[in-house]
Amino acid sequence: MFPESLERHLSEAGVIAVLVIDDADHAIPLTHALLEGGVTAMELTLRTPAAMEALSRILEVPEMTAGVGTILTPEQVSKVSSAGAAFGVAPGLNPRVIEQADRLGFPFAPGIVTPSELEKAVEMGCRTLKFFPAEAAGGMSYLKSMGGPYQHLGLRYIPLGGLNLNNAQTYLESPLVSAIGGSWIARRKMIRNQAWKTITRNASDCMEIIKQVRGA
Repeated sequence: MFPESLERHLSEAGVIAVLVIDDADHAIPLTHALLEGGVTAMELTLRTPAAMEALSRILEVPEMTAGVGTILTPEQVSKVSSAGAAFGVAPGLNPRVIEQADRLGFPFAPGIVTPSELEKAVEMGCRTLKFFPAEAAGGMSYLKSMGGPYQHLGLRYIPLGGLNLNNAQTYLESPLVSAIGGSWIARRKMIRNQAWKTITRNASDCMEIIKQVRGA
């Protein structure tokens, strides 16, 4: 489970920038570009050889809450937990991964998209869940319908997949949503091209929506 302080911080942040970093030298300037635009939480995906080195560098910037995504094995849970990541997420629900996170006391949100997956996650102690792929599954309308029978459990969701500036508000208005996942803020190609000003602008535009919906 996510500690109350972490859940509160992510809810206040409103958005978690989802990142794929190919060159660890980009980690620090990318982090500063996001912070300059007001984004204070990220999900660094384990999709490249540079990911772990990038994580170690990002952790040198205390203003950024650095989580890790695409965690697919118990071994990866151990690695990112010992490295100091604030939380972890996955695209799907792997009981062995959840069990390892629980053993280590590592905040972890599995990916769910069906009521059966949701119930399995709840049974294993999860209360913050990644809703993925959000738009392809039916968007906020689907999440409301699926989450309705479980609303009394106080579950919170992090939707990711197909979100952008045009539909972010729909998700942010829902009390079910802790924070949205924003892969469009700093796409892989932008990071490769070191388009820091564009990333800062994207972050700032997203934060404007969050302020409008949730207040300053």
